[in-house]
Amino acid sequence: MKINLAKRTRKLVKFDNKLRKNLECILCGIDEAGRGPVAGPIVAAAVIFPDDVFIEGVFDSKQVLPEKREELYDEITSSAISYGIGIVDNKEIDSINIYNATFQAMNLAISRLKILPELTIVDGNFFKHDSLEIMNLVKGDTKSFSVAAASIIAKVTRDRIMRSFETQYPNFSFSRHKGYCTKKHFDEILEFGYTDIHRRSYKLKILEEESLV
Repeated sequence: MKINLAKRTRKLVKFDNKLRKNLECILCGIDEAGRGPVAGPIVAAAVIFPDDVFIEGVFDSKQVLPEKREELYDEITSSAISYGIGIVDNKEIDSINIYNATFQAMNLAISRLKILPELTIVDGNFFKHDSLEIMNLVKGDTKSFSVAAASIIAKVTRDRIMRSFETQYPNFSFSRHKGYCTKKHFDEILEFGYTDIHRRSYKLKILEEESLV
């Protein structure tokens, strides 16, 4: 069954507009990409829209085709009042763990906004901030237009980074698996070993069995 993209996006816009109207606030959405992979950075994005923005197709980035995500990225960044991107690399992830690295990436994204929001919706259930009002929203990228837009910015940014790594590490198909735990990626690690962008703190049973960690 064909998905009505406009209808799906309108539900998300309606959610954000209701909050803006009831709370009379500047609204920000935040999401991240890259918590699960065993290679590469984690990337978070924060985005603030004016009240009248509608971009058909904006939804959870995982449910949007890669080519469409690229198109939406340009529309989102050109339509936003402000957006920020935070990137934390694999070495920092190994040093402070992925939970704290996620916090750090989100805070970096917030710090790069040109204006501060009065309400920030964050995908998930764990984010805190000392000075901003936070609404944690599980599966927020399927409920809030701003969060869904942030998920697309984060995903596209990270995918571009991972594609660029393939030039540096030609034995790895980073443009294909983006550092996630696929069989192809495991086979590459088993054959060529870890690269400088792999997260050594992620203990993978298949690699432990091969005595590579």
